[in-house]
Amino acid sequence: MDGILNINKPPGMTSFGVVHKLRGILGIKKIGHAGTLDPDATGVLPVCIGKATRIIEYLMEKDKAYHVVLRLGIETDTQDASGSILAERAVHHSDDEIAEAIRSFVGDIMQIPPMYSAIRVDGKRLYEMARQGIEVERKPRPVTIKAIENLKIVREGEAVRAVFDVSCSKGTYIRTLCADIGAKLGCGGHMESLIRTRSGPFRLEDAVTLEELQERAENGTLQDVVLGMDIALVQFPCFTADGEEAGRLRNGMAVPCPDSLGNVGDLVRVYHENGNLIALGRIEGRGRTRRVRSHKWLGGQ
Repeated sequence: MDGILNINKPPGMTSFGVVHKLRGILGIKKIGHAGTLDPDATGVLPVCIGKATRIIEYLMEKDKAYHVVLRLGIETDTQDASGSILAERAVHHSDDEIAEAIRSFVGDIMQIPPMYSAIRVDGKRLYEMARQGIEVERKPRPVTIKAIENLKIVREGEAVRAVFDVSCSKGTYIRTLCADIGAKLGCGGHMESLIRTRSGPFRLEDAVTLEELQERAENGTLQDVVLGMDIALVQFPCFTADGEEAGRLRNGMAVPCPDSLGNVGDLVRVYHENGNLIALGRIEGRGRTRRVRSHKWLGGQ
């Protein structure tokens, strides 16, 4: 079984926990997720199985979208609701002032990754050091907030929350966005809840739960929700190789490709004449003729 599953991750489970669960359901060891979700977060988690694990990096590159609840006035050490409270402050801002501060983050911004993240520094993950009470300097990273929409300010007694949908580039930490908004307002804030509604072409309304997958595995309809690798590679142009050319690609040799396909160094999808996606190739320059050599073989072992 080779392909991609659009999983609706439940709360309270790590992304690796989802992979572990799927290995049991599918009876397959070669499984990997394409983009970590925090344990308390829910929503879209693309999971690659079999040969599709070879294209995880291209899924990781995709934009993401989230439904966010930001609690203002409470700052935590993890920037989300799972952490210890560092400070509590009254929120004296008007709804318009809060909305203006939130919308000011749309565009290209710099973020300092949180200590409670999976980034490695000197071979250790930041969250491992954070649990030991160690904090290290992190360099700001560029990310892009594409849009903030459906923004609502909700007040319940002294509690003030901002609820909104955000679309962003890869590598964006929504926890950090929430903390930065709180810092800009001066009252502090943390991410109270998070739902990933989209990851690249994968949407929440099409995602399947682990319970549904278990049922499908038992009744023999699992293949109905396994998506082809093409869905993650549509940004690359494609051409078809005949049987002989496919064999040469499989053996590490280059084959001719249409001159109009792209530029030297570009990646392209290669299909077998039987219609199956067999490789992600890279265009090379060879005299007057451009050729393609397999970059990632996606066909048979």
